[in-house]
Amino acid sequence: MLIWVSLLFVAAYAAIALEHPLKINKSASALIAAGLLWTVYGVWLNNPAVLNHQLGESLMGTAQIVFFLMGAMTIVEVVDAHNGFEVITSRIKTKQLSHLMWMVGCVTFFLSAILDNLTTAIVMVSLMKRLLDRREDRLFFAGIVVIAANAGGAWTPIGDVTTTMLWIGGQVTTFSIMQSVFLPALVSLLVPLVVTSRALRGRPVVAPQRSEEALALDTTAFERNLMFVLGMAILVLVPVFKTLTGLPPFMGILFGLGLLWMVGDLVHRREEELRKQRLTLARALTRIDMGSVVFFIGILLAVAVLEHTRILSALAHWLDRTVGRQDLIVLIIGLVSAVVDNVPLVAASMGMYGLDPYPPDSFLWEFIAYCAGTGGSILIIGSAAGVAAMGLEKIDFVWYVRKISILALTGYFSGALVYIAQYHVFH
Repeated sequence: MLIWVSLLFVAAYAAIALEHPLKINKSASALIAAGLLWTVYGVWLNNPAVLNHQLGESLMGTAQIVFFLMGAMTIVEVVDAHNGFEVITSRIKTKQLSHLMWMVGCVTFFLSAILDNLTTAIVMVSLMKRLLDRREDRLFFAGIVVIAANAGGAWTPIGDVTTTMLWIGGQVTTFSIMQSVFLPALVSLLVPLVVTSRALRGRPVVAPQRSEEALALDTTAFERNLMFVLGMAILVLVPVFKTLTGLPPFMGILFGLGLLWMVGDLVHRREEELRKQRLTLARALTRIDMGSVVFFIGILLAVAVLEHTRILSALAHWLDRTVGRQDLIVLIIGLVSAVVDNVPLVAASMGMYGLDPYPPDSFLWEFIAYCAGTGGSILIIGSAAGVAAMGLEKIDFVWYVRKISILALTGYFSGALVYIAQYHVFH
């Protein structure tokens, strides 16, 4: 059974990667993979009660991420409908793509540490649509956004779900993880930035032309500022909401979505019906990319089968027996996280290594936080930020492998070497 599950997952992964040559949408491949994997697992398990319990657990985890993704995407659409991103774009005066690349990379890196990598990727990729007209330029910027968002999320407890898991589990503490992983994470971004900015040197920024419809629907300064500030405040305060209430992030984003909806209805309550309909949150819900949301559901449910069949745990134990060296094992875990979800990989690592032999803030836990956080950038579907960018910009899997993966891989190993050298110097 394990062989069949592994082969099905590999076949589904190949279908997703070859979406364009096969002319089959990646969402269809992901949903078929999820259905087949759970069917094979259910027939083999032959225990409906246990199967339904495990499927319920996986569905709950998937739904939390999907609800959060839909909420964040809708908030971004509302801000965009009100031309709220003009607050930022009007202040960007650079005319060189290389300069803009540095600005976007650095802003994404630090914003991801405050928000989280998924939300930051959604905001920044959406912002690039307002700044860049050429699709080729937007694709390169989206790739750098994915690298920067994952790097920025790795060095704070709230920036990436894997770092949050280690923080909640007591494997890392706030100050130590920020102090130890910041420089390696920064290096993992700077290396791709240097290479990409050199390739873009001398190329001008080509801004998109605003359509007549957009000009006719131009909003007031009050509306733009209000929706931008309120939308960004909701996204920033989600981690605070989680800390204060203990509720999962999707509850915070849905609560904020309700507030934004109410404020929008109050602001536009006396306007003509046609203009009001185009600016309401109900309209924004119809504009989010449901195809990428469905793909996210399929791929997460498919990976969940690998977790329940303990294939990932077996892989972790096999690495421990075969490789032996901690640094190499963690590096491989980071590389594997580019193929499958890093959450079950980190969960397996937390179960395999105890806190007694490996106390909080030890080399193992901090290096796992770095590798699992940044390794997902190597492939476009290796992280939530990558999947979101893939849906928003329709990024081709093979294009990302050819243009971005080598940059991400170089940054990944560069940051890893910095962390190892830093650890030996200060310990």
